[in-house]
Amino acid sequence: MSFKTFLRHVREGFKNVFRNGWMSVASITSIVVSLFVLGVFILLVLNVNAIADKADSQVQINVHLTLNTDQKMRETLENEIGSMPEVSKVEFISKEQGLKEFREDMGPDAAELLEGFDKDNNPLPDKLLVEVIQPTTVPFVAEKIEALNKSHEEKPIYKVNYGKGSVETLFKVTKAVRNIGFIFVAGLALMSMFLISNTIRVTILARRKEIGIMKLVGATNYFIRWPFFIEGALIGLIGSLVTSGALYAGYSSLVSSVQGDPMLGLQLIPFQDIWVLLCGLLVSLGVLIGVWGSTVSIRKFLRV
Repeated sequence: MSFKTFLRHVREGFKNVFRNGWMSVASITSIVVSLFVLGVFILLVLNVNAIADKADSQVQINVHLTLNTDQKMRETLENEIGSMPEVSKVEFISKEQGLKEFREDMGPDAAELLEGFDKDNNPLPDKLLVEVIQPTTVPFVAEKIEALNKSHEEKPIYKVNYGKGSVETLFKVTKAVRNIGFIFVAGLALMSMFLISNTIRVTILARRKEIGIMKLVGATNYFIRWPFFIEGALIGLIGSLVTSGALYAGYSSLVSSVQGDPMLGLQLIPFQDIWVLLCGLLVSLGVLIGVWGSTVSIRKFLRV
């Protein structure tokens, strides 16, 4: 196919979009509605996954030390734990600092209850706060830390705490949320493809006489198909761009209102962090569905 012929097909494709008026509007509207629902659900899944990731990343291991653990032994433990490949950070929390943080967490209402505790009368032990690279490795790392007691006669570790039981449940829930979100997005994408392609088929069905006449006067299948190919791609492109704009306006407004209300305590993903991925996906899907719906629908009308 020559470049001149290709330009002719492009011109015809553009003309067909405007020539068919309301049928083109119906196809574009179908794409906008379907992709908008899909886009909203993708944004929902991305934010739920981000919240799940944040919950996972906040899981830490508290290594409580025995009261007779000296500085040298504590530093030795820090080095041993820090050298584990799964560990990203080890922080020492003195019992004085721990008491101060405990007072802050309890608030002013508990001031009287904690009044008798001071530097010389502090029941809290020193501890090491351990962060891991992969949150799911927390139980495994906790077991490795507990095993360090066996290599030291002093038994410097009193207790290793990471919320055993609750943490495993948290990981199972967040994994299920991610899997369910992926399944719903995939299913919704397939449903959108069939809905949009059926709308485009109705548009082409209304022009079957035009296709039949072109076939009878000697036009080849490729010559007939290419303008419809361009038309479908253009309809998909317009619909996906309108959807992207609507999602940008709606989601940006939602982010501003949610983050402006500290009572909600939600942190949504800024649109600029995901707009390339989301808009690229919607535009690609819109164009693909438009082309696919046109080429599949026109195939049976080329048999004359």
